[in-house]
Amino acid sequence: MLLSSSRFACGAAACGRRWNAARSSAAFSSYVPSWASVDIAAMGKHTEPHKVCNLVNGQWEADVPSGSRIFIPDPMSKNNPSIFSIPDTQTADLDPFVESMKACPKSGLHNPLKHNERYLMYGEISRRAANELKDPAVAEYFAECIMKCVPKSRGQAVGEVKVTADFLANFGGDNVRFLARDFGVPGDHVGQKSVGYRWPYGPVAIIAPFNFPLEIPVLQLMGALFMGNKPVLKPAEKVSVVMEQYLRLLHHVGMPKKDVDFLNCQGPVAGELLQRAPIRVTQFTGSSRVAELLSKQTNGKVKVEDAGFDWKILGPDVQNVDYVAWQCDQDAYAAQGQKCSAQSMMFVHENWTKAGLFDKIKANAAKRNLEDGTNGPVLTHTTEDILAHKDRLLKVPGSRVLFGGHGLLGHDIPEEYGAVAPTAVFVPLEEMLKEEHFDACATEIFAPFQVVTEYRDDQIELVVEACERMSHHLTAAVVSNDVKFQHKILSNTVNGTTYVGIRARTTGAPQNHWFGPAGDPRGAGIGTPEAIKVVWSCHREIIQDVLVPDNWVQTRPT
Repeated sequence: MLLSSSRFACGAAACGRRWNAARSSAAFSSYVPSWASVDIAAMGKHTEPHKVCNLVNGQWEADVPSGSRIFIPDPMSKNNPSIFSIPDTQTADLDPFVESMKACPKSGLHNPLKHNERYLMYGEISRRAANELKDPAVAEYFAECIMKCVPKSRGQAVGEVKVTADFLANFGGDNVRFLARDFGVPGDHVGQKSVGYRWPYGPVAIIAPFNFPLEIPVLQLMGALFMGNKPVLKPAEKVSVVMEQYLRLLHHVGMPKKDVDFLNCQGPVAGELLQRAPIRVTQFTGSSRVAELLSKQTNGKVKVEDAGFDWKILGPDVQNVDYVAWQCDQDAYAAQGQKCSAQSMMFVHENWTKAGLFDKIKANAAKRNLEDGTNGPVLTHTTEDILAHKDRLLKVPGSRVLFGGHGLLGHDIPEEYGAVAPTAVFVPLEEMLKEEHFDACATEIFAPFQVVTEYRDDQIELVVEACERMSHHLTAAVVSNDVKFQHKILSNTVNGTTYVGIRARTTGAPQNHWFGPAGDPRGAGIGTPEAIKVVWSCHREIIQDVLVPDNWVQTRPT
């Protein structure tokens, strides 16, 4: 039975009306680490907000010659002052960044044959940075900084800090130099041997997203540094303050200030830097549209972790329904669905429908609210954009709203952001696959929004067809302990990070396994030694040939 959304709408509206009394008065700690430059508790309270700085060639610079700044609104209240401002760097201001990148050779700041002590240095920096982030007061400082910029639940924000700290701990000590481990192959004769090295690119760029303002840029930044590159980091404007504070932490624990440049600017200016500076590779995390633009601008010298229209398939073996319903809600709606791994489409075997799965997901989604951060603003779509997409899907014959499908009430979220109830739209499988409907159904909306469909045993090939026709292949989940069913799906799909089993999820980018897309030669992973080596180094082969035999005799030319 498909569900109406009226009861859900009433609950969400009531949650919205209660927001001012609770969420707006949530206390932020006044603790400021010795190395930090901003008081999180003061953000959004002063008409002269904190000035985020650029960092170039080892110097922090609050202002650029053009003099303009971008003021970032409080995402929870349009009535509050801006939470911080960033330099609105223009193309005329880029010369210092261009020269800083030019100063880094193609062979990097270190490599297996040069400045080996820097591998040890970064092992120690990583250890010290991990210790800082594992300090409860510092962890809380960063969690609150994240929540100020990208409102999400405390659990989500604290989890982001923990993953970052665990990643840094993983690379404390010798594990940085282990990344550069080489291998040798005996040659054709005595004195000859080939050695394969992992070699840095030298000057590189990182363009980071807004949704994980600490975890994603830190993991990619540290990987670039570990391998010997000099990165320029361009953060998302709305969350720039988070990485500004992290870089100050790195300086505090011993990172040379000239090792990283930090550029605050808008997209076209970053594109100009990529054209003017000798950037050898650019790592980008974000939308597929920008990824394609960067691929053209850089002539393909880009590593991409872009849009993920991520699917989940629930197999025929129904079990642990409450757990699966909870995980489905988490995958689709945690952090307002603003995860590249968020569940965008769910294929549900009819057995799960009969077991009441939709009712249980709806009940979990109805608990989300602005008060505790389990719902909140959408930073890349307006409410009107999201609801227009819902209306587009409702034009598909047989489609209907399972729950949600409306804006939130009683809040002060700025109009340029979205504020909607967690939403699920049901679309019949056979209608979805029609040429005139599929593109709409497979369009990613970075919001608490998913498409749901149902299938029978005799329709499994249609499910596989839908997965084959999707254009991006980041994460996926096969929720089944049926080994035969698992094999059917896994052998016919390509998603780079795929969970399988009754606890399978689409979200989750911890530090203990590869996270990244598959099926794209530009695909960038994150977090693991393999990901770091693939993204931030290239293969260099050096063949040693050092001994001429004593009995060598010159032969005729060939």
